[in-house]
Amino acid sequence: MDGSTLSLVLFSGTDDKLNAAAVLTAGAAAMGRKVNIFLQYWALDAFRADRIGKERGLAPEAGPEGAEAYRKHGGQHWSEIFRQAKEIGDVKIHACSLSMEMFGLTVEDLDPLVDDQEGVASFFMDADGPVTFI
Repeated sequence: MDGSTLSLVLFSGTDDKLNAAAVLTAGAAAMGRKVNIFLQYWALDAFRADRIGKERGLAPEAGPEGAEAYRKHGGQHWSEIFRQAKEIGDVKIHACSLSMEMFGLTVEDLDPLVDDQEGVASFFMDADGPVTFI
């Protein structure tokens, strides 16, 4: 593997931000980099097995023009991009224990894309470089 681990903390649950995170993940995985993802709050909610395919809207800053451009662009759903990234590289997706507790969830409530649940300390033990927050 080349370079340091790409460590992402996903907080936002909007489709545009999850798509951006998925594209970064796929790019890093294709380049042989390890990817370590920590799902918190609204991003975790987006990975629920019964909600992963639902439309989640866009960030407010997208505005009407951005929403139209995003809709026209089409492309793959962010969850499919994450699935492909996991197939090509070392990508681990962890659910935040505190967020799981807040939502009353178990790992079984989440899509199989999520590998496990862990706390903040465990996430940082695996982060050997900068951490990006989305």
